[in-house]
Formats: sequence, structure tokens, C-alpha cells
Amino acid sequence: MRVNLEKIDKNKMGLEIEVETEQVERAVKQAHNKLAHKVNIPGFRKGKAPKVILERYIGKAAILEEAAEIMLLPNYAAAVKETGIEPIDRPQVEIIQLEEKKPFTFKVTVDVKPEVTLGEYKGLQVEKPNFPVTEEDVNKELERLQQRYAKLIELGEEDEIQMGDIATISFQGFVDGEPFEGGSSENHSLGIGSGSFIPGFEDQLVGAKINEKRDVKVTFPEKYHKEDLAGKEALFKVEVKGIKRKEVSPIDDEFAKDVSEFDTLAELKADITKRLEENAQRRAEAHMRSEVLNKVVDAASVEIPPVMIDTRIERMVEDFSERLQMQGLKLEQYFQFANTDLDKLKEQYRPQAEREVKTDLVLETIAKVEKIEATEEELQEELTKISLQYNQPVDKVKEALAVSGRLDIIKYGIAMNKTVDFLVRENSIA
Repeated sequence: MRVNLEKIDKNKMGLEIEVETEQVERAVKQAHNKLAHKVNIPGFRKGKAPKVILERYIGKAAILEEAAEIMLLPNYAAAVKETGIEPIDRPQVEIIQLEEKKPFTFKVTVDVKPEVTLGEYKGLQVEKPNFPVTEEDVNKELERLQQRYAKLIELGEEDEIQMGDIATISFQGFVDGEPFEGGSSENHSLGIGSGSFIPGFEDQLVGAKINEKRDVKVTFPEKYHKEDLAGKEALFKVEVKGIKRKEVSPIDDEFAKDVSEFDTLAELKADITKRLEENAQRRAEAHMRSEVLNKVVDAASVEIPPVMIDTRIERMVEDFSERLQMQGLKLEQYFQFANTDLDKLKEQYRPQAEREVKTDLVLETIAKVEKIEATEEELQEELTKISLQYNQPVDKVKEALAVSGRLDIIKYGIAMNKTVDFLVRENSIA
């Protein structure tokens, strides 16, 4: 195979690829065998028709076209590897010469990754922030535990609803004097102050008692997900069926025993402090990595081909759709609720997609300059984690990932993480 590389534009390359005659002859034989098994020729069993008969029946051009299909992808892949270009989109192919007993020549035009001009990426002197853990932070965590382990107490008929209570209510809603779809429910559990109902609804139940009936007047938000109700005034006839109130335990040694493995409040507070300090350390490290990365990326310049941004946006939409499905929603339902559409969602993602693509390109360039790669030991460590996660032998995991093409993705991820670690080391104030 002979390859001639030509730069057509800033991010566009042309490859003229010539395949030797011997490979053409092999491909023609493969094409004959393949087509002979597909075509019914009178007087011959499938796959048994001689080449000359098959050519007469379907035409010589059809066999050559099939041979070209057989040769195109492997030779294009080999040319990409030989030249070291990095395609970012499907190539455009032009057949130059396709004849028997002659070399097969074709030209490929393809968009490639753009060149990145790096700015300063060492010695930027970024200071790691400090997030101190205060007594107030510890107390807030204790209060969260207090609320989490609070008991719900059924109140009596003499008690009134307060903010924070859980009320069991039955209600029916009316707009313009008529009931509307989805506006009624029996024995509905509602946290007063949770904000889960229309603004103003929960506030008007404060002070109500069990068996009391109240008229609650509200106005639907202007951007309500049901357009026929948006901005309209509504009347809800509500009956209180029951009231529950949280009863919290005092924060003392007994509380510590009930909510943890510790015997004293002092031990529990020490453990909470330790965990909050570890979280603060992780937060500081994440902030540091983000600051360094932003400075390095901002200092670099690159002209990103639109196809790279569009591809990233498509991936982001797919990820968002999958997250919705995990919550039992379809993308179309989200569009209806959020009063948006696919084009608006894509435009919403565009700035983030552009930033992510630029970040990847800058990190890849630095990794090449600094010769940062995933070592076999690091790859093996990552594969071991995956094997434990899926309870499969490491060799089987590696084989499966290699077949699916994900092994290179894991290597890439390791290399990119190492590059960020390198940047943090080179730019942090000691």
C-alpha cells in the first residue's frame, strides 16, 4: 500500500491510497464468492456459478464495486495509522482507479483534530483554598441527624397544623367553577412548607384542625406545565384527615447511641468533624484542579471544527435522555413539561460542549508534549477495579473491553487524569 498525504485546509486532510494488484485480485475473489452466494443463477446452485457466468449475469462492475467495499475500510484504517492523522468525522471517498489486474486507487478527504497552540501551562502559581470546618458545621450535621431520626407522632383533633407538619388531606380543585383533570385526590400526604404544591396552597392550611374543611385559593404559575391551567385562578376544597408532627430527640449521649456506633456525643462529634474535614479536603482539591485546568485551557488557543462540538452535544443529549429514563420519563415528556424542544436543548448545551472539547484537546496536546501515557500497571489496576465491580476475572474483562473498543477509552481516561495531576503539581503554590 502506498499513501500520499495532502493538507487541504486547516483541519482537513486528503489521503491518496494505492492498493497493490495482489490485494485487488484477492478482493475480487472474495467479492465473487460473496455475491455468488447471494444471487440465484438458473442452472447453478448458490455459490457454484463460475466467475465468467456471474459477471455475465450481474455485470463486472458489480463485482468490482463489492471488491472495493472489501478493500476500502482496512486500507483506510492502515493509512490513518501510518500517517498518524486523527479523523473526527466520516471520510468522503472518491474512487480513482478500480480495474482488475491493476492497483486500486482511491482518495479520502477527512476532517481531523485541530492543532492546539498551548499557552503557559507551568508555574502559574495557583493556591489551594482552605475550607475550615467550624463548630456550626458540626452542629448543623447533628441537627440533620436529629431530623432524619425524628419520630412521626399522630396528633389529635384539638391540634392545629403547623409548618413542618405532615397533613393527610382530601381535595378537589376548580377553575372557573368547573373541576379540572388531575385536580383531586383522596388521603394525600402533604409536607407543609415543602413547596411541593402550588405556591400559597400549603400556607393556607396552617392552623387547620382534623376534620376541618377549608377553601384554598391559589393562582397557577404562568409557566405551569399544563398550558390550559397556566396563570389561572383556582379554588381547592380541602378537608384535613390527619396531622403528623416530627418529634426530635435531644442531642445528647443517648441520641449518639441511637443514631451511631458511638457511646457518647463527644465521640459522635469527633467522627462528624473528621468526615467534614475529609470532605473539605476533597472539595479543596477539586477546586484546585478546576482552577488550574481553567487557567491552562484559557491560555491555549484552538479553532474547533463544528462537527466536534455537534458530536459532543449529541452525546450530552443522549446522556440526559438516559438519566430521564432512569426517572421514568421520556425526552418528549421533558420537552412538554419544560416548554422547550430538541433544538433549544442543544443550544443550551453548546457552550458547555465547546468548553469540554477544548479542554480535551488541550489535555491531549499537553500529554503528547510531556509524553504522559497510561502504563500497563495503571491499566491493570483499573481493570482489577472493574473486575471486582462485575465479579469477573480480569482477563475476561480485558478481553471484553478490547473487543468493544473500550480498552483504549480506559487508557485515554487514565492518561488524561495523569495529565491533570501533572498540571496541578506544576502550578500549585508549595
